[in-house]
Amino acid sequence: MVLFQKILNPAQTFARVCSVLLVLVCLPTLAIDMPKQRVSAGGIAMIGLGVSAQAPRASFNGVPVLVVHDSAQWTAVVGIPLAAQPGHASLRVQHGAAPETSVSFEIKPFHYAEQRLKVAPGHVDLTPTDLARFERERSHTAEVMATFTPEQPSSLQLRQPTSGRASSSFGLRRVFNGQGRNPHSGMDIAAAQGAPVLAAASGVVIDTGDYFFNGNTVWLDHGSGLLTMYCHLSAIQVKVGEQVKAGARIGQVGATGRATGPHLHWSVSLNRAMVDPALLLDPAAHGASGP
Repeated sequence: MVLFQKILNPAQTFARVCSVLLVLVCLPTLAIDMPKQRVSAGGIAMIGLGVSAQAPRASFNGVPVLVVHDSAQWTAVVGIPLAAQPGHASLRVQHGAAPETSVSFEIKPFHYAEQRLKVAPGHVDLTPTDLARFERERSHTAEVMATFTPEQPSSLQLRQPTSGRASSSFGLRRVFNGQGRNPHSGMDIAAAQGAPVLAAASGVVIDTGDYFFNGNTVWLDHGSGLLTMYCHLSAIQVKVGEQVKAGARIGQVGATGRATGPHLHWSVSLNRAMVDPALLLDPAAHGASGP
């Protein structure tokens, strides 16, 4: 009888109802379009973090990750590096001032294609001058990829930045003259010289430049560690600091850098990990001519 009276206590019932309503009011009302999940190297893991009035903070391997509300709960959207090995992994999570906790998940095996080629040694080995340039540019690229702004992406489904077929798949590992190279960290899209390249989503231009391997390149920041990179451009038509809308023209397809012909190399970085762009492609949005 005492327990029955406690449950029906009007003051406690009112307080509980108010607390529930407060959480519901504070939570976002619009769900974000989510990517496909593939919990493997180069893939994306979506890890539920529960319901709370404020967004929890999460990190993977010491790097902050994107946390969104998917209409039911908070979810961490985690990019898994191409170099990650299958097995146990964990996400560090903190809700407000509460102690940090750990959420475990398993990275599954995934097989990417391999291509073995024989080419002239000059196309494989870099000169000391070229190697020094590459090392400088690699350090700069790491700084760009570390960008993490508090704004959230408007969508986690991206449009293909130029019309054309995928001519080289993400994760492809090339072996030149018996020497292995890093896996292909983006999607190559076959397109004609000068074809328009469009922003895959709304964002801010955070870097442009002419790089040894990538040629003329544009980086866009879409918020909370989601970045896109566009390489081998024949022309760059935006400037650092410029805000662009999804579908805005940012450049033209070319063959600059170490490219054998005109095409667009398009990469997606999520919490500093290059992930398969196909996981974020919106099937309803394709590359177009742009303005």
